[in-house]
Amino acid sequence: MSDDSSRSWLALGRLLFGLGVALQAAEDFRDMEDAIEYAESAGVPAPDLLAPLASGMMLVGGLGTAFWRLPRVSTGAVATFLAVVTPTMHDFWNADPDDKSGERLAFFGNLAMFGGAIAYLREAYSGD
Repeated sequence: MSDDSSRSWLALGRLLFGLGVALQAAEDFRDMEDAIEYAESAGVPAPDLLAPLASGMMLVGGLGTAFWRLPRVSTGAVATFLAVVTPTMHDFWNADPDDKSGERLAFFGNLAMFGGAIAYLREAYSGD
């Protein structure tokens, strides 16, 4: 595969990944009361402040990754968010039996996104 073709596929992957992250964050903003309530139920301190802050970080990070603006900051924000939120908010191993399946699905979805964020973070630091 040619170098230009590889770069085009990489840019398409970044665009799709970043927009997916940003759109997920936008959904949190559409129903922030539920996001705050969920954070509160997980024991997040100051959920009224941290839930909107985290959603904003994901929105800006996702858009920055999608359009490759400030790539170290944007991909770092996404990776940091996922590294913290995935095991703490989606700890399916401690979830009630009724919630276990949904939390497991969210955990593994976030784990996959975390893998993508790490790959794009590496790209941001490689200078390609």
